[in-house]
Amino acid sequence: MITAAQLRAARALLGIDQRQLAELSGLSVPTIQRMEASEGTIRGNVDSLVKLIDALGTAGVDVINEGAVSGGGGRGVRLKSGSGSPKVQT
Repeated sequence: MITAAQLRAARALLGIDQRQLAELSGLSVPTIQRMEASEGTIRGNVDSLVKLIDALGTAGVDVINEGAVSGGGGRGVRLKSGSGSPKVQT
């Protein structure tokens, strides 16, 4: 799914804080904090993980899973191609 490092990197790409991500995803700030404090892959309620991934995707970030097609290989995040600037209102 997504690692804590990917989540922090995605927020950095979007230029948003934990509170803004919580609002975008419909999750609580403590939930976002717990996810980002995880070691390795984020574990949690499937509904919460889906909300998180959907919110990042809507905001313009692709989460790259291990083994997915990517120029550099490995996990990561990137702005969606053709999206220009992220779709986040601050």
